[in-house]
Amino acid sequence: MSHAIVVSQHGNPDVLRWQPRPLPVPAAGQVRVKVTCTGVNFADVQARRGGYDAGGALPFVPGLDAVGVIDQLGGGVTELQVGQRVACFPAGGSYATHVTAPAHMIYPLGDSVSDESAAALTMLVTAWNTLHQAARLQPGETVLIHAAAGGVGHLAVQLARLAGAARIVAVVGSAARADFVRSLGADEVIERQHEDFAAAVNTLTGGSGADVILDSIGGDVTERGLTCLAPLGRLVIFGHASGKPAHITTPTLHRQGKAVIGYSTGNLRKLRPECLRPSVEVVWAALETNQLKVHIGAEFALADAALAHQWIESGQGNGKVLLRPD
Repeated sequence: MSHAIVVSQHGNPDVLRWQPRPLPVPAAGQVRVKVTCTGVNFADVQARRGGYDAGGALPFVPGLDAVGVIDQLGGGVTELQVGQRVACFPAGGSYATHVTAPAHMIYPLGDSVSDESAAALTMLVTAWNTLHQAARLQPGETVLIHAAAGGVGHLAVQLARLAGAARIVAVVGSAARADFVRSLGADEVIERQHEDFAAAVNTLTGGSGADVILDSIGGDVTERGLTCLAPLGRLVIFGHASGKPAHITTPTLHRQGKAVIGYSTGNLRKLRPECLRPSVEVVWAALETNQLKVHIGAEFALADAALAHQWIESGQGNGKVLLRPD
């Protein structure tokens, strides 16, 4: 017997219900993983609310990534073995004691990468790909990162520093978070409640603007971001936490060579899953050499996933939030 968190109707965190279910059986080309920990992504919160397409049709199991040990192989799987410690993108949701995943979505773990760090799989890949695959960040450039103390944000700050960014400007929601992102390598920190981030970036850069902007907020944040994006700059939109669309006019884009680029790790999973493995290998190597660290902001029992969602929605925590089956 297995257990999972199931969403049968959209709503507040209390719709997350801990339920027994039959032990899943891996199909051909899949493996089954006994989960040791899984992470909470903001997409899970949006899916639970009903405002995001990540959850699929009701009922569904939330969650994007998991870490654990392979305990059964499906037919035709020869490159993996029972007992192997792995991270994965499951075929269904990850808020479960056992998940199945396609073999090509399984990523073996070395001893020096902890379960806790690997459980940030989606965030790690997203942070790397937004900076390198989408934004094509170059050494010496200025980077603006929204929600910089959050799961993706705190990793992007570190990865931008590793990539040789000349200036990293972080936008956060409180003074405590400002101290946190400075400790990760941010050069300048803007508290969004007290400053207009676009005006502040233009002042900090002498009017030249940021070369790269990582934006998971959308709405008017995206619109204002274009006013502090440098000529030939790249604004990467990879979420819409505000719940609102941005309305963009094009003249500035073609006149100044600015680019607005969409990115989704979930979309790559569906359309080009082979593109994910190189990114995973790069972030695994950075974790193994301690050049990159995943900050765990809070941990909860998997059965208490509702408390984890409440924590995230309260805006209290930094970094990654984990769920553990035991």
